[in-house]
Amino acid sequence: MDAAQQMDRQYRYQRYVYDLSRKYYLLGRDALLNEMDVQPGETVLEIGCGTARNLTKLAYRYPSVKLYGIDASRMMLDTARDKLRGTLYERNITLRQGLAGQVSHHDFGLEKPFDHIVFSYVLSMIPGWQGALEHALHILKPGGCLHVVDFSDQQTMPPWFRRVLLQWLDWFHVHPDPDVPCYLEQLADRERDQLRMRQLAGRYALLAHYQKGGISDDHQPELPQIPQYLDF
Repeated sequence: MDAAQQMDRQYRYQRYVYDLSRKYYLLGRDALLNEMDVQPGETVLEIGCGTARNLTKLAYRYPSVKLYGIDASRMMLDTARDKLRGTLYERNITLRQGLAGQVSHHDFGLEKPFDHIVFSYVLSMIPGWQGALEHALHILKPGGCLHVVDFSDQQTMPPWFRRVLLQWLDWFHVHPDPDVPCYLEQLADRERDQLRMRQLAGRYALLAHYQKGGISDDHQPELPQIPQYLDF
């Protein structure tokens, strides 16, 4: 069974209650969106866009921005398109079925790489997430930003809570990797890029903004000045 078939099987019925159920434990998604510095005319790609919940919020906030989403699950994209149909945001959001390590700006008819790429609770679902991050940098403009929110290591929370959480997530093929912060730091150091990270709610979740280095004639967003590993 390939990744697309597995995702369709997993979300065949979950997609109908996905947004309602996930709002209780996918912490930090709105904080991530609020901290993105998106300028008029820029492009945003969400990898693993699901029901287009995040893209819809961005479309409301930035009506002149072009938004793109990919997801491995055709069924999730069907639900997303049903939600968008007839709304003011339908024209600003383009959806495609695809995998994180294969997507390109050319898939959407764009001549230039993306200004922003969002990973919202999807790295923990991608085997070989390191390659997905590397590929995302490849299709990101110089000066562009990766925005990541996902499960962290829960080290300051009760051990029983962490055990229960990880067991429950495993049922849904979600496997958080505590090495994500270290990998992002190593990647930023290697590429001489900028990185800001912080921990949320007792290290329940990690939020990161990663700005790709290089010179660009386009606007280069300023990363939020947030201290690393701040619990709140």
